[in-house]
Parts: sequence; C-alpha cells; structure tokens
Amino acid sequence: MSTAAPITIDTARPGVPLGRLIKVELRKMFNTRSGFWLMLSIAIVAAIATVAIIIFADGDDLSFGLFAQGIGIPMAIVLPVIAILSVTSEWSQRTGLITFTLVPHRGSIIAAKAIAAIIVGIAGMLIAYAIGALGNIGGSAIAGVDPVWDTSLVNLVTIILANVLGLLIGFTLGVLIRNSAGAIVGYFVYSFVIPSILGFLAFSQDWFEKLQPWIDFNDATLPLFDGGPSGEEWAQIGTSGLIWLVIPMTFGIWAVLKSEVK
Repeated sequence: MSTAAPITIDTARPGVPLGRLIKVELRKMFNTRSGFWLMLSIAIVAAIATVAIIIFADGDDLSFGLFAQGIGIPMAIVLPVIAILSVTSEWSQRTGLITFTLVPHRGSIIAAKAIAAIIVGIAGMLIAYAIGALGNIGGSAIAGVDPVWDTSLVNLVTIILANVLGLLIGFTLGVLIRNSAGAIVGYFVYSFVIPSILGFLAFSQDWFEKLQPWIDFNDATLPLFDGGPSGEEWAQIGTSGLIWLVIPMTFGIWAVLKSEVK
C-alpha cells in the first residue's frame, strides 16, 4: 500500500515585503468608486473652505494662515474617517479572511494600513495647502491687497503633525472597533463629546484645570495649530497621547492578532 509523499514547507522563503504591502493598501484605498471619491473629497473640501474664506472674510484679514486654519478644520474630520475605513473595510466588506490568508502576518498588514493612511494624510494636507496658497493669491487679488504669508514652515509642519495624530486616533478606533459606523461614531464622540465634558470639568473644578492638558489629547494638541508647542506642552502631548493613542492602539492590535477572522 503506497503512502502519500510528505508535504514540505519552505520556511526560508521570505515573506511579502512591507513596501509591497503599503503599495497594495494604497491601491485598495483608491480602486473603488467610494474610495476614489473619499480621496477626492480632500481636495473638494479644501477648495470649498478656500472659496468660503474668499467670499466671507474681510479683505484686510486675508492671509495664508487664515486659509491654513480654515482648511485644517474639515481636514481634521475627513482624514480620520479615511483612516477608519482603511481598517474597517476588511471586516465590513468581509475581505479580511482573504487578506489574512494571503498574508498571514497580521501585524504587517496593520502596519501597512497605518503607513498608507499616514501617506495619504500628509499628501492630502500638502494638496490642501497648495489650494490654500492659490486661494490666498486669488483672494488677495480680488480684494486688491497684497498677499500675506504669515505662516512659517515650522507651523505648517506642526499643523500636519496635528492632523496626522488625529488620523491615528481614527485608525486606532478602527482597529479597536472594526466596524465602520461604530468607529466613525466613536471618533465624533472623542472629538466633540469628551472634550466638552473635560472642558466643563476644568471650568468647574480648579484642581482639574491644570491637569486637563496632561490627560486630554484634544486640548494638548491645540498648540500644534498655534505656532508650535513649548517643552512642557510637548510633554503634555506625549502623556495624553499615551492614554488616548498608544495604549488603545496597542490593545487594538493585540485584539486583531488574537481574534478569529470570519
């Protein structure tokens, strides 16, 4: 009676490189109709904000800083949603089983998704800045004033950093909840409900007022929009970021690595 030949597995064969996984994740973010329009919404939202500033702002108040601030507000909402969907699509569209079968190293997949989301976020902010610069030139010409370039390169970098941190909060919620609607609702709770509660607590309790920036990540990151944090403010970003970003993301990644994919 013949026996089947034993199956040998080539354990020395290298896995899929991280760079290739990042390219795949970037392609997945653009190759659907909804994904394409979500990416395009970055430029659309920036253009709408720029036009609104030109129409409603006083000509004497026009400056590149005003356009950067006006564009940064909607970007703080759009970019985290993009990060959330980059993660939750594997579960909401039930493609996770295929993805994690083709590449069983789940940590590499999550890392590729995070890097791809950051790349999109930074590229989106640069595009938004370019639109804002054109708006500053065009708006100043319409108002008959000289363009004002009052935002330094350092400030632009810190604004990008603030938006990337917000994007990573969205990514963290996507990893934790793994449901698109739930993660988006969770992000709006984090962005609007929790800061209101903590702000009221700081207003009504003197002991909490000085403690707030050390535990409120939203409050701690505000100096990134205002010219750059001081040394103490960087420490506050790090401490509150540990609470709201590092620990939840670590737990979320651990849950993804251990959970059953269906």
